Amino acid sequence: MDESTQRVDVWCAGEEWCPITSTASLIGKKWHTVIIHRLLENGPLGFNALEDEVGGISSKVLSDVLDDLEEKQLVNREIVSEKPVRVEYSLTELGESLEPVIEEMRDWGRQHLAAAADEDSSIA
Repeated sequence: MDESTQRVDVWCAGEEWCPITSTASLIGKKWHTVIIHRLLENGPLGFNALEDEVGGISSKVLSDVLDDLEEKQLVNREIVSEKPVRVEYSLTELGESLEPVIEEMRDWGRQHLAAAADEDSSIA
């Protein structure tokens, strides 16, 4: 790997499983992959547009998740205008590099998951 490649600092206890668990901790939370996927599909989005694209997420949770993704260097937050304040979110280069991972998750889900008969039998 090229020395100029951006990396995220993680603490690992075991070299064999560390890349898997660390990556899962970055994107494995409920809304993280959905938001990354929507930004991959649509490009930069304002907060309200992103909230509409995600669907089913509260403004508070979306704000918290975006803060977390920004802290993890996966999402950029840019103030587009001051009056009224308009913020736009986009993926960083590191966030964009997750595209093959997100696509494989989508493809696996399409191939192996089916709608649950009822909420009690669902894995979610």
